[in-house]
Amino acid sequence: MNKLVLFLVFLGTTLGWSQTEVWTLQSCLEQGLKNSLEAKIKSLQLKKAQKLHQPLVLTWLPEVSLGGTQSYNFGSTIDPATNGRVSSNIQNDNFYLNAQMNLINFEVWANRSRSGIDPKIAQADLAVFENEYQWQILESYGQALLAQSLQNIQQEQLKNAAFNLDRVTQEVALGSKPTSDLYDMQLSHGQEKIRCTETQQLAALRKRELLQLINATEVQPDQITLEQPQNISALEVQTKSFSNPKIAFAELNWQASQAEKRRLRARNLPVLSTYYSASTFYYKPLNQPSVVVDDFQTQFKNNKNQQVGLQLYVPVFNGFRNNRNVSAARIEEQKSKCALDLAKRQVENQLQTETQKMGHYQLLSEQYEQVVQWAESSFKTSQAKFSAGKIDAVVFSSVKNQWLNAQFDQLKNQLMIQLTDFKIKLIQGQML
Repeated sequence: MNKLVLFLVFLGTTLGWSQTEVWTLQSCLEQGLKNSLEAKIKSLQLKKAQKLHQPLVLTWLPEVSLGGTQSYNFGSTIDPATNGRVSSNIQNDNFYLNAQMNLINFEVWANRSRSGIDPKIAQADLAVFENEYQWQILESYGQALLAQSLQNIQQEQLKNAAFNLDRVTQEVALGSKPTSDLYDMQLSHGQEKIRCTETQQLAALRKRELLQLINATEVQPDQITLEQPQNISALEVQTKSFSNPKIAFAELNWQASQAEKRRLRARNLPVLSTYYSASTFYYKPLNQPSVVVDDFQTQFKNNKNQQVGLQLYVPVFNGFRNNRNVSAARIEEQKSKCALDLAKRQVENQLQTETQKMGHYQLLSEQYEQVVQWAESSFKTSQAKFSAGKIDAVVFSSVKNQWLNAQFDQLKNQLMIQLTDFKIKLIQGQML
């Protein structure tokens, strides 16, 4: 008895493990953004840009340097008092502290304005990637879900074909139907099995591509079942302004090119700075015992020197190199402006195209629903006629295939309405 209980528990656990998980579109999107290495790279690029942008207070802090030198001079020189040659072997130690601060530097201010755009560009670049990545996941999910739905429809039709094949086999054995009907049903059943197998393989392949896209390669295609997205309300397209990541990215690049042109122009402007310097030194003649000098501490105190002043730097001529750089920056600004206009046009065209597609799908929705009803009624009537022997198996299989095609066309149209709605939201800059 205990062995039987253990076996049932093991069997139930095994069946529980073999059950498939239901994956929604939202879970695939979240999983993809979470596992994407490219998203992590762009996030790190954003953090780097934020660190490189200097706060305003740092541009006013002085540059301070502390240094020292020790040198030895070997040789001889003429003593003016005696007009004789004396030794000039001297040890010389210098110590200095320098501080300099810009009071007016237009290039520093322009450079800070330019670097302030970099974090925004990195953020917009990340938003563009997330938008395009969600678009790819959306299309891959739609293809996989469509193949899975077709597989479900074909499996139901295959059950019906197996039932009819069983019944025709019995009727042929009883002599109520000719053997040709059995051959026709066997052919139809075999063809449907092949189509069902092909669709099953296609669904597994599409799921595999989806799992690879979202970097969930540890999951097998037969372990997941995709869920149909929830029904959507009537489409509301934003006719006014909307924020598409591609437009925002192109606009920030245009602003960056303008800031770069201002930074290069600022190099031709004067720079006013202030400085402070403090120094001291110690010297000692070498190999001259008769010469008496003060000790290191005394000289260090007595030889102190301080200097404070203002410095004005006015660029006059640099070989026209900076002017050529400014001209190149002006061309780059024009190019980025054209890229912005191009991005706006592409997004508007894409929105118009998807909106028109949505209108077409919605217009066909009622027609597909009506066709499915007619195809179902035709199938039921043909089923009765075939059972009564009024039509042959070929005609019956043709009617059944029409019903299958009508069901799939309706399902595909409904799915395209939902996916197109999601695409329009992505074009309008909304996160799914």
